[in-house]
Amino acid sequence: MIPGIETQILSLSLAGRTLSLPADRIGSGAPALLLPALSSIATREEMRPLARRLSARHRCLVPDWPGFGAQARARVPLTPGTLHAFLDALLAQEPGPYAVGIAAGHAAGYLVAAASRHPGAFARLVLVAPTWRGPLPTAMGPQRRPLYQRLRRAVETPVVGDLLYRLNVSTPVVARMMQAHVYADPARVTPAVLADKRRVTHQPRARFGTAAFVTGGLDPVETREDFLALFGPGLPPVLMLRPKGTPRRSGAEMAALAETGRVRSVDVPGALAAHEEYPEAVAAAILAPEA
Repeated sequence: MIPGIETQILSLSLAGRTLSLPADRIGSGAPALLLPALSSIATREEMRPLARRLSARHRCLVPDWPGFGAQARARVPLTPGTLHAFLDALLAQEPGPYAVGIAAGHAAGYLVAAASRHPGAFARLVLVAPTWRGPLPTAMGPQRRPLYQRLRRAVETPVVGDLLYRLNVSTPVVARMMQAHVYADPARVTPAVLADKRRVTHQPRARFGTAAFVTGGLDPVETREDFLALFGPGLPPVLMLRPKGTPRRSGAEMAALAETGRVRSVDVPGALAAHEEYPEAVAAAILAPEA
């Protein structure tokens, strides 16, 4: 047991079955919901440094997403519908209301959509390096979606799929990924950090979440226009934290959101995992009086 962290198992009805998912509770004060990113190395543990820095003012609830985390993964349909239903089930069991909802990366679109479906559940939203498009569609364009779907099916197959997955999450590959766009400072990608991230990738059935995310199968929308349309009337105030080291294509999507005037944008240090790499700066931006 880590001091200051209470870990419990949430029992939620999802996809026609009862699903058990771990969640951390950290701190005291006004309730806050913190949603980790979706990626090959994503887990609720990445939100702990930020939650600790919010803990004097907020009672933070930090769940793992279905199909992700540093434990054996439940085999549920990994689709946007499943993840939307997960947040509905979570908010039914843990309704808040929350003083703030915080989402990193791909979790952003799901949090915004949930806030629209559940008026009054959140007093405000904070999006840290929000993304909506998976790595392959971002790098190679949306026109190759049939190819991405075939790749996903290949990784999901027994034996061959596991081999393909192991190649994708080898130590050199994970190191390059983290140094290129996850962390802004390559020196922070230490052997200890890499070992921790590899532990996440080695969990039973981990390849299914990775295959879904990387190929765009968990993109909450298919176009920039659809993403911007999520930020319609009726939402609580939204703060977007834009890391200065964000990759070019993801940065362009954040710039487009900022230009709509529907969110307030604040720059922070870091890259796509700014909440993990620079939790002090991210917490300060969240707790600032004007936020």
